[in-house]
Amino acid sequence: MNLVIQSAAPLAAEHTRPLTALARGAQAESIDAYALRIADADPKQSDDIAIYCDTHQLDAAWIAPQRLSDYGLLAMDMDSTLITIECIDEIADFCGVKAQVAAITEASMRGEISDFSESLTRRVALLKGLDAAALEHVFTERLALSPGAASMLEQARAAGLKTLLVSGGFTFFTERLQQQLGLDYARANTLEIVDGKLARFVQETCAALGMPTTRAIALGDGSNDLKMMAVAGLSVAFRAKPVVRAAADVAFNYVGLDGLPRLFV
Repeated sequence: MNLVIQSAAPLAAEHTRPLTALARGAQAESIDAYALRIADADPKQSDDIAIYCDTHQLDAAWIAPQRLSDYGLLAMDMDSTLITIECIDEIADFCGVKAQVAAITEASMRGEISDFSESLTRRVALLKGLDAAALEHVFTERLALSPGAASMLEQARAAGLKTLLVSGGFTFFTERLQQQLGLDYARANTLEIVDGKLARFVQETCAALGMPTTRAIALGDGSNDLKMMAVAGLSVAFRAKPVVRAAADVAFNYVGLDGLPRLFV
């Protein structure tokens, strides 16, 4: 396995020797100023590597040698993954109920509310009477891409991947982001969420492209993304809840989305 170590700040050279020794790797090479690849690392050392990386706020990814172009689809959750905000929480701010809505959002993302449709219904009910202009205010004034998103998309396109934005939220935002970023596909719901629907979005898009879901990469942060991530060939948890980090192939806790292209040779 390759072990890819990444840092949000330039990676100090002093980490190379102890990490290579801990991983029992053959050799280490610099990917760029922020990342290091250790070849032939031993996955049995993952616990020790995790302790070291958590101590120094580094991200570690165990991944078989492969190219980004081996994949054909990059599927991305929207809220708190491709973008920094939870749209529904920011909409709620205009109604004076952000704290109540955010509490439900957090409980849902942690998996404490197992029925995502229930959590969405409860949150939307708090938005009754909202002026539709608030949606435009959220998009223009509060919505921002997550760190590294633009670079990740650029490199994914260069490698030939199609891009899919999925959301259990509102088409108002996914449609505008699709146009703004030039994404190939965007799928969302206005209100209705059916269990596992995000996974079906990925499956349907892969089928339309004539490829298996094993050639999809899925990025997510909350428990509602788990089924989507499970059908993908590579799942990446981005600044995610513990239940999602535990289930994902790779977790980015510190670096931006530009950490994804660095995983590949």
